[in-house]
This record gives sequence, C-alpha cells and structure tokens, in this order.
Amino acid sequence: MNKEHGAGVSKEQIVVVVDDDPGVRDSLSMLLDSVGLEYRLYANAKDFLQEVDEIPGGCLVLDIRMPGMSGLELQSELRERNVLLPIIFITGHGDITMAVKAMRLGALDFITKPYHEQELLDRIHAALANENSIRKQLGDHRELIKRIDTLSDREAQVFERVAAGQANKAIAYDLGISERTVEVHRAQIMKKLCVRTLAELVRIWLESQRPMYAPVVSQT
Repeated sequence: MNKEHGAGVSKEQIVVVVDDDPGVRDSLSMLLDSVGLEYRLYANAKDFLQEVDEIPGGCLVLDIRMPGMSGLELQSELRERNVLLPIIFITGHGDITMAVKAMRLGALDFITKPYHEQELLDRIHAALANENSIRKQLGDHRELIKRIDTLSDREAQVFERVAAGQANKAIAYDLGISERTVEVHRAQIMKKLCVRTLAELVRIWLESQRPMYAPVVSQT
C-alpha cells in the first residue's frame, strides 16, 4: 500500500513495514496514515525482497521474529544486496539479545513491545533523516568519483603522489618526467577536480578512498 508523503518528508522516502502479524500491520498503517507518511506493508520477507528494488529510499520497520525468513536473516540478505535502508527492529522483551546483535550488524534502532506510538514515530522520523543524509553522502561521493575518472592515467598517478605529500621533484623522479611536466599535470588535476588548494586536493583523495558500502550504523 502507498500513501502520500507528509510535510517535511522526501517524496522518495517510504516507510516499509515487514511483520507477519496482521494486527501490527493494521495498527501501523493507521499510525503512518495519521502523520501522512508514505508506506508499504509486507506480511513476510520474501514478498518484500521481490519489490525491494522499487523502494527509492526510506526506512524499514521490521519484526525480528517471523516464520520463514526471520528479521535477522532479512537484514543479512539486504547487506548482501547492498541495500542501505535504516532498520528499526520491533522486538519482544525476550529478543533483546537478538536486537543488540542486529545493531552490531548495522541496524539503526530497536523498539520493544508494547511501544508508545509517538516513540515509534520519533524513531521513524530519525531513521528517515538518517537515510536522507546517507543518500546525500552517496550522491556526493559518486559525483566526486566521476570527476576523478576524468583524469588521465598520468594525471591519476600525479594526483595520488601529490595527495601523499610528495614534492614535485620526487614525483618527477618516480615517473621519469620533468618537474615542469608535473606542475602542468597538477594544474590540470586541480582544474578537473574543481579545487584551488592542496588541502582540498588531499581531502578529495581521502574521500575517494573511503568505502561507501558499509551498512548504516546507529549513532546512539
């Protein structure tokens, strides 16, 4: 089921609920309706996985214990597929150990039954904000990699050495070219990467080396 997005929430964000209990799904649909959040409901992990590629962004509210594929197994499958939706696990009191394990594996949060509706909404909104931030970082990272990919092979070699702190003379010696040629390459690199200072150049290099495929991890 889809509902229109609420104020302050990205049109591309959907709250996905995966829970085998129809009563829980009904109550959550009414709760999400009440604040205008767009959502989809699934009775099991298999049905969700069939449509996961259709989810542009948002968060996942997931029952930790379900017949068939459990919440933890679904979390593992999503990691394998590099799906970075923040996960809020719904757990019983006896599932706290499992919930802690889930958070160590990258879940954003967990909430125990019975829960207060406002508390769950607060955590959902926090998860959506988290996902929005991660999505922006990913977009910025991809744009940066595109700029780096415009460098020629020689420029890439010079870029790596400049970022490592090597002087032009040392770079020239390493690559068997003149210092003047190194200077020309440096100027072209800075132009292509849209930077003006060495510090910015180093920052771009460091950012390009940072992996962006890690799961979302709770900041709390």
